[in-house]
Amino acid sequence: MAQLTSTHVRALELDASAYPRHMLHAEERVWVEKNCYIDIWLEVIHAVGCDPMAVLPFVVAIDFEDDQWTFFKPPHGELWELYGIDVQELNVWRPLVEHAIEHVGAGKLISTEADAWWLPDTSGTDYRTQHTKTTIVINELDLERQRLGYFHNAGYHVLEGEDFARTFRIGEAKDPAFMPLFAELVKVDRIVRRDRSELVARSREALKLHLARRPATDPVAKFRARWERDLPWLTERGLGFYHAWAFGTIRQLGAAAELASLYATWAFGDDSAAEAFAQVSQAAKTMILKAARAVNAKRALDAAPIFDAMQSGWARGTDALARHA
Repeated sequence: MAQLTSTHVRALELDASAYPRHMLHAEERVWVEKNCYIDIWLEVIHAVGCDPMAVLPFVVAIDFEDDQWTFFKPPHGELWELYGIDVQELNVWRPLVEHAIEHVGAGKLISTEADAWWLPDTSGTDYRTQHTKTTIVINELDLERQRLGYFHNAGYHVLEGEDFARTFRIGEAKDPAFMPLFAELVKVDRIVRRDRSELVARSREALKLHLARRPATDPVAKFRARWERDLPWLTERGLGFYHAWAFGTIRQLGAAAELASLYATWAFGDDSAAEAFAQVSQAAKTMILKAARAVNAKRALDAAPIFDAMQSGWARGTDALARHA
């Protein structure tokens, strides 16, 4: 369903109060939220009736990029090949709310950067606490009621009132000097819902390409060396700085490993690969907590056993998938 009125538009007919999020965001996951970009895609793919498991092979190609792990994202080409989802950049040449009324009214979604300060689903972390750049997907917009239905993190949500005005910078929140945020059009009018066998076959072909892009040197070993160098620095800067560091490092490795573990089971029924990646995920969870305590107490942390587990698990997991591919 697309446009309802000239000021109330909706692409997908969803109810935030009853939205069933995908099992990749289930509460029993080690990392319920991964990163803002992959999280929205897992739910958008799920919401249009497709299986997001098929798009996960890209996680095996992540690398440690000197001060962060790869901020892993699904390639747009694979969204098209697997599901018929077409993603194109939106040229934000007028207020975003005007683009949203037009494009969502035509049945398209809009992926856009947003400030988590105004996103109530981040209550307890960023909401009305700190300004943090994140990504949402706009699905429904009611201009008169100032109400927005949007995908973010692990689900589908609604915001309204001041949060709406500030998100779109309208009314008293209007800021003529504001730099437009990056946005993308997500066209879902040509969705292809493939059966499992075809989806698995296409996904395995994508896996071959991503395995060929694996780092030439052990990425966990590079991360280990950086951790040993960074711990005194993190201790000096304090817990708030550590949390920002940990999101880009430990969390990205742990979340990618958990996705790789679940993918190995889905695509190959391979318990050995799944166990190896699960070892990495669990070790990363242990590290993020122990490191936080060490930084807060300003003391050293012997993380060697944790890194041993992450290095061996990552190597065994990727090698097992390579044998399948």
